[in-house]
Amino acid sequence: MTKLGTSDLDVSRLCLGGNVFGWTADEETSFAVLDAYAAAGGNFVDTADAYSAWAEGHVGGESETIIGRWLRRRGDRDAVVVATKVGMLSGLDNLKADTIERAAEDSLRRLGVDHIDLYYAHKDDLGTPQEETLAAFDRLVRAGKVRYVAASNYTAERLTSALAVSQREGFAGFVALQQAYNLVDRSYEGELSRAVADHGLASAPYWGLAKGFLTGKYRPGVAVESARAAAASKYLDERGLRVLAALDEVALGHDTTQAAVALAWLAEQPTVAAPIASARTTDQLADLLPALHLELKADEVAALTTASSV
Repeated sequence: MTKLGTSDLDVSRLCLGGNVFGWTADEETSFAVLDAYAAAGGNFVDTADAYSAWAEGHVGGESETIIGRWLRRRGDRDAVVVATKVGMLSGLDNLKADTIERAAEDSLRRLGVDHIDLYYAHKDDLGTPQEETLAAFDRLVRAGKVRYVAASNYTAERLTSALAVSQREGFAGFVALQQAYNLVDRSYEGELSRAVADHGLASAPYWGLAKGFLTGKYRPGVAVESARAAAASKYLDERGLRVLAALDEVALGHDTTQAAVALAWLAEQPTVAAPIASARTTDQLADLLPALHLELKADEVAALTTASSV
């Protein structure tokens, strides 16, 4: 377990992404994945009100609803750190005070809980003053409906200014950042990661497996049946093949999976607390679970870093 940024949330080294629940994983399968994750020692589940509004016939909230039903069946709410988000669901796709208040109540109802452990601004809203957004988040924290707030998809400049507003006004400040980061997308490194480090925040990166590419199943000439196949296949270039070769070597040395190695590399990076990865079946999850405890050697981390350099 590790502390998430400046919060007192103890989270496991791997965060389970809930974007597939109610989308490519039905309720029964989602429950099985969640059960297996918890049984392996995982305690950090990430979702959003917008999951899975992109799917035909869906309106959003499907993932939260399934996680809520699972929490009620499990009967041990406080053993799970639940993160959800506001700001991208159609009709609630901004960070105005009224939106945040309504969205939080909707999420609490779907999750069937009296508080959200970590509540993200799903994306920045340049049209709403940060003072208004952060005051609304602060009211939720003071009311006990949210324990901590965080940012997702913010630039370094906007993250820094939000933190300054919170400090100046005495509001609850962001404790973490969620952004894309993986072995083939290292755009987080630099100004954004420095802003996170300078303010004592933690990162919980999404797309930790580059939409499935870093599982190792995407190879030249291999057809993969997946909703994300087209997006993942774009990494099959010279650099991507170099990364896969390095993953293969390290995974073989630990008798583990390429996915677990890719996530373990992320977990070793400065500011990263818990990479996020999702699984639509228990078989897929089994490939991820070693990341909860896998410790890479310094030379292995260096070899992966070198292989992924542009």
